Amino acid sequence: MVKFSKELEAQLIPEWKDAFVNYWQLKKNVKKIKLSKKPKHVSNTNYDFGRSIFDPFRALARKLAGSSGDVEGREILQVKSRVSKGDDGEEEELDVEVYETELDQLFSEEHEVRVFFEMLDEELNKVNHFYKSKEIEFLERGEILNKQLQILLDLKRLIADRRRKNFGGQTGSGGSGFLSRSGSSFGRNSDLSGSEREFCDSPNESQTDEVVAALEKNGVNFVNSAVRGKTKKGKPKMAMRIDIPATTPTKTIAAVTSMLWEDIANNPKKGGGGEYINAKKIQCAEKMIRGAFVELYRGLGLLKTYSSLNMVAFTKILKKFDKVANQQASASYLKVVKRSHFISSDKVVRLMDEVESLFTQHFANSDRKKAMKFLRPQQQKDSHMVTFFVGLFTGTFVTLFSVYAILAHLSGMYSAATEASYLETVYPLFSMFALLSLHLFMYGCNLLMWKKTRINYNFIFEFQPSTALKYRDAFLICTTLMTAVVGAMVVHLLLLSAGFSPHQVDFIPGVLLLSFVLLLICPLNIFYRPTRYCFLRVIRNIVCSPFYKVLLVDFFMADQLTSQIPLLRHMESATCYFLAGSFKTHRYETCKSGKLYRELAYVISFAPYYWRAMQCARRWFDESNIDHLANLGKYVSAMVAAGARLTYAREPSQAWMMVVLVTSVVATVYQLYWDFVKDWGLLNAKSKNPWLRDDLLLKKRSIYYASIALNCVLRVAWVEGVMKFNTGMFESHLIAFLLASLEVIRRGHWNYYRLENEHLNNVGKYRAVKAVPLPFSGMDSDG
Repeated sequence: MVKFSKELEAQLIPEWKDAFVNYWQLKKNVKKIKLSKKPKHVSNTNYDFGRSIFDPFRALARKLAGSSGDVEGREILQVKSRVSKGDDGEEEELDVEVYETELDQLFSEEHEVRVFFEMLDEELNKVNHFYKSKEIEFLERGEILNKQLQILLDLKRLIADRRRKNFGGQTGSGGSGFLSRSGSSFGRNSDLSGSEREFCDSPNESQTDEVVAALEKNGVNFVNSAVRGKTKKGKPKMAMRIDIPATTPTKTIAAVTSMLWEDIANNPKKGGGGEYINAKKIQCAEKMIRGAFVELYRGLGLLKTYSSLNMVAFTKILKKFDKVANQQASASYLKVVKRSHFISSDKVVRLMDEVESLFTQHFANSDRKKAMKFLRPQQQKDSHMVTFFVGLFTGTFVTLFSVYAILAHLSGMYSAATEASYLETVYPLFSMFALLSLHLFMYGCNLLMWKKTRINYNFIFEFQPSTALKYRDAFLICTTLMTAVVGAMVVHLLLLSAGFSPHQVDFIPGVLLLSFVLLLICPLNIFYRPTRYCFLRVIRNIVCSPFYKVLLVDFFMADQLTSQIPLLRHMESATCYFLAGSFKTHRYETCKSGKLYRELAYVISFAPYYWRAMQCARRWFDESNIDHLANLGKYVSAMVAAGARLTYAREPSQAWMMVVLVTSVVATVYQLYWDFVKDWGLLNAKSKNPWLRDDLLLKKRSIYYASIALNCVLRVAWVEGVMKFNTGMFESHLIAFLLASLEVIRRGHWNYYRLENEHLNNVGKYRAVKAVPLPFSGMDSDG
């Protein structure tokens, strides 16, 4: 049977851990009470050492209470309310009852019991206060969303009226009739015509005035409402802005042009007439409101879980106290707990029912089953078959790699006579797959460690729990990929050893590369399609920076690309090898001697740093945080250092060596500072953990110190490129591959601490639910 402490640790909400009952400390207090009852001195006198000196008084109390059949403890609870202060320092009336326990004479002499109940009162007050504050927050969010939904329905009613006028619809203008017909565009695009997608004016003056009045009643503040009148055609001028986040290039450009257009259209001095109601914006607004309802429902579910887990914790700890103290004090205290706000309040349950009803009606065409798929997404169950195939492919990979090593040794493929042609044609492609597999393996280790330490990576990355990749899945992809690659290497080597010419067998790596590209873009729902498409979307967002809004998963992936520049260079070599037809002539010098190939090497080396720098610029534009500009400088320095090293590799000279040393040292120091201070949150001189941070998820501080040292060592791996060791072709390729692998390992090591710091930031702010921007601004509720 699993202990409740472990069960609580597994089920509690990680971001709210500090707000839960400190069950573990209460257990320690109960243990102290138990130890205090043991005799401190042993003598020959015949004492009953298993009893407390207060037991005779307790027995008398039980006899006095026995006539009524009540053996409860006699704790006195005084309940009063006070005014507590909110997080912003302003006074806020939470109306939370503060509980204080007064012990009668039976327990007043026992210090441990008094300490236990004092802490129990503190924990109960803490839980009530947190629950009340979150309840108020979600209720306010629910009121705002209700108003946003009403505004959305009124605007859609204008579009419906316009459609009826244009196409001669026979349905009345009642709101319910419209909702039953087209109240949701959930999972499909709106069926508006092309002209209606541009703009919609109200077909009838009285109907429009009625809708506008309803909008104003819901708190919408119209731009230029003081001068709102009628155009020459008798139609009212409307000026209402719909705030759609510029998350894509189209929306970014549209946001800029919309600002310019609205400035002209809504300025009476410039003859501006009215504001068009853009149907595309209304569709985007509907998606935003729908997402906000999903997040609200999720938050309410978390608060409900918070309430039930704390109730069980109070029950368990009081039962432990009764067992140790040989009393039944839990009944009276539990009555107070059950009457406290976090248990007695039903506002959260009622709001959940209301959200379910609204979501089902307006976003799921009254299909409750469909609505629940979005409000309560099912977790993907772990399959033992995944574990089985991971083991199977791991064993197959090890066997095939051993076979390849033996065949390569016997055939002399790495001898001086054959190593040049073989390495230059085969090495780039297969090392590319090896680096990719290593990165997937490190990501699987990251997922495993994040799960072990209760880091909510799905919430941080905004992944869907039902389709998010798990560590077993990452290991399966990694082992499958490496098994296929090593298998192709064995077949390629066998054919070469059998006497086939290189141009006859070099199509094997090309077919392998093409197969993986086709699998990556395959539209069929096989082999983790949601993950593959998510990866492609993130890569698109990175390449098109800064036009896409930067999410954490976007810049996290861009950081991975900065560690995979050797892989990108190998992709360049493999692409040139096949596109230039070098695999037919087997002249691998064709690509490397070309000027375009040499210049493209600079572009590929700069591209990941450039994308990351543009993401920093976009985040600075969106958030106005100067730290993003400082981060941009880090990637610019890395770009300069990479360019200097690439030039020195082609034109070795004393001058370029000095340039490489200066630029690389500056970039390395910059990167190390950012790693430790900004990304990991370490090197805090005032921390209770010397030179770390106050909160650490790993129990041993020595692990953090070792990680700092390891990151420093791996950051200076560029020194090998400057030293220019005299080695053969095989050894030089092997050293290059090992250095590239070490950088991938360093990045995987960096990933854990980066997300640990992000998670602790969420914990410090009790941020367990995503804040979704709302489209209709200027509402009274929003202030």
